[in-house]
Amino acid sequence: MQPLAERLRPKTLDDYISQPHLVGEGGVLRKMIQMDSIPSMIFWGPPGTGKTTLALIIANSAKRPFYQLSAINSGVKDVREVIDNASKSRGMFAQRPILFIDEIHRFSKSQQDSLLGAVEKGLVTLIGATTENPSFEVIPALLSRCQVYVLNHFTKADLDQLLDRALKTDEFLSRKQIEIKETDALIRISGGDGRKLLNTLELVVNGLGNDEIVITNELVAGMAQKNGAFYDKSGEQHYDIISAFIKSIRGSDPNGAVYWLARMIEGGEDLKFIARRLLISASEDIGNANPTALVIATNAFQAVQAIGYPESRIILSQCAVYLATSPKSNTSYMAIGTAQQLVKQTGDLPVPLHLRNAPTKLMKELNYGKDYQYAHDYENNFVNQEFLPDELSETKIYDPGKNAKEEQIRQFLKNRWGEKYGY
Repeated sequence: MQPLAERLRPKTLDDYISQPHLVGEGGVLRKMIQMDSIPSMIFWGPPGTGKTTLALIIANSAKRPFYQLSAINSGVKDVREVIDNASKSRGMFAQRPILFIDEIHRFSKSQQDSLLGAVEKGLVTLIGATTENPSFEVIPALLSRCQVYVLNHFTKADLDQLLDRALKTDEFLSRKQIEIKETDALIRISGGDGRKLLNTLELVVNGLGNDEIVITNELVAGMAQKNGAFYDKSGEQHYDIISAFIKSIRGSDPNGAVYWLARMIEGGEDLKFIARRLLISASEDIGNANPTALVIATNAFQAVQAIGYPESRIILSQCAVYLATSPKSNTSYMAIGTAQQLVKQTGDLPVPLHLRNAPTKLMKELNYGKDYQYAHDYENNFVNQEFLPDELSETKIYDPGKNAKEEQIRQFLKNRWGEKYGY
């Protein structure tokens, strides 16, 4: 018998749960299907959010031939073979075939290159699915030819609806008397992954083997723990451990940082995901208290891409220890947050005339750029002039932190601006 998640796989958009921004009334994918205008696209989202299902629904709704590859076990030869078959079938069908590639981020550059020609010539419509940011994992030439659509974790309401559908419509479960008394454990273990939710439900039902079942949090937690269902690098534990890792760095504890790093490595976590989080931490948590941290993290990310496992674990450890033992500052992070909030509150304030570009005669006649003072013409390469919209004059957005490096920055700004910004 097929797994529960496969038995419940939706066949139409109306049966599809979640992602209303894509498939709801007025959703972009629904409109594309209705207009029979389907471009090459990439679905980016966590596991179990319906990426494969959406690709199948699109192909069925558009009545197009459907070819599927998994990047885990397919090579360039497999890609070319499918493209050849798709090209031949193009002659038998009015619409171009759909080529779906699951986990497209696992394809190497050469494998992705082998797709380019077919996409450019319109031999196939490519639909790729990825759990990783396509900006990092898909080559620019291919990415530029695809629309990227983001799928979100299922909400609690989505997951509740999925459970209800399973009990009512699945041929096997509907024959049993199953009462879900508590859902917290099921939903917590799923981590917003619909497939994992159904797998856990099926595990509990099959494990008991009764026709009358009352599902409680205690029952689910016990059976999931016994069967190892709590470990899933793409589920809740994935987010808990990366959170502990980053908080250890932020808290200047290299011991905690390396421990959680080891937990991720032993759990099979994507090393590039870890390296990207180190990049974020270097800027968000350390910033200008030690600007070299961002350089170190950037080099670590590039090294991980070039070297791979197992040696990359050493590079990640070095970087994590460096960041954990660096002075900390979140002032740049806070500054951009403050600035964005100002923009939301004040709207599109006009750029002061002296800061505007004046490439045409008319713009010069309108005083664009007039009275702008070129800083390099003045002593210390500085002149006191306004760089904010008039309505925000003297608004302090960046406030240097209380660490050695940023105290130097504070003194620099005070020397330049005096009391204007209160440095």
